[in-house]
Amino acid sequence: MKRDAQGVLLLLVGGTLLKIGLLGTYVRYVKPGLLPLLLVAGAALVAVGGATLWSVVRAGHGPAGGHDHEEPRVAWLLLVPTLTLLLFAPPALGAFQADRNGTALASAAESDFVPLPDGDPVRLSLMEYAARAVFDTDRSLAGRRVVVSGFLIVRPGAPPYLARLVVTCCAADARPIKIGLDGPVPPDLVADAWIEVEGTYTERSDRDEVNGEVIPYLQVVSTRGIPAPEQQYES
Repeated sequence: MKRDAQGVLLLLVGGTLLKIGLLGTYVRYVKPGLLPLLLVAGAALVAVGGATLWSVVRAGHGPAGGHDHEEPRVAWLLLVPTLTLLLFAPPALGAFQADRNGTALASAAESDFVPLPDGDPVRLSLMEYAARAVFDTDRSLAGRRVVVSGFLIVRPGAPPYLARLVVTCCAADARPIKIGLDGPVPPDLVADAWIEVEGTYTERSDRDEVNGEVIPYLQVVSTRGIPAPEQQYES
């Protein structure tokens, strides 16, 4: 690969990292806490790419200058994700991914459950509701009204699931948390639509068809459609 091409590729990759970081769309792909590293990496790649192009210009090579070497062309594959993020900004993962992966609830089996705050309804993450529903032997959810939010997994002939994806580092390791919705659920639900649900604990549960883990249910009191949040993953 010619040095001028290397410089352009570095500028594109670095510029893309800076773009998604500064615009906030990076949370579709990595955890929010990685923003500083993302910006530093982007700035470093832009600086190196600029320095590479400047050295080519100073050496007197035009756009077609540089030296060809018999090197692997695999570096050009970086253009695919780079141009995709730069031009199209794919959305966060949703129902398609969640429906094909087993629930990650087993990772919360050893959680310590602090008392819920006073007052109803109490707002919980999907992971916290599911973990308390399955693993909390003190039944802290009993008699309480809760509010949770997530996107829908629509199942023909069966109650829908409400889901969120949990990430450890980035979207590549995303795994879903799922809860079933029991009771008065609107009939015209659409997969990937985001809703907020108010409801109460129920002992009903399913077994995930993918990994056999428990999927708890929520007895629905009311639902309302909401916009997809800026930060769609739980961590």
